Amino acid sequence: MSSLTVRRIIVWVVSMGLGFLVGLGTITVGFDMLPLFSSIEAPQGVSIQEYGILYFAFTAVPIGLVFVIWLDAFMDTRILPD
Repeated sequence: MSSLTVRRIIVWVVSMGLGFLVGLGTITVGFDMLPLFSSIEAPQGVSIQEYGILYFAFTAVPIGLVFVIWLDAFMDTRILPD
C-alpha cells in the first residue's frame, strides 16, 4: 500500500471515530443541557437505544464527514477534489 492510501485510511477511521464520540456526547450531554435553554423537560442521560440506532447513525456520520473534510485538508490526502 502506498503512503497516500494509508493516510486516507487513517483519515476515515479517525474521522468516523470522532464522529461517533461527538455524536454520543451530543445525545447524552446535549440532551441533559436542554432544560437550561427552554422549559422542556428532557430525560436524564439518553442512551443510543433510546435515541434510536438509525437516528444515531444519521447524527454521527455527518459529523464524521465534517472531520473528514478538515483532516483531508490537513493531511493532504486529496479525498476531495481541489
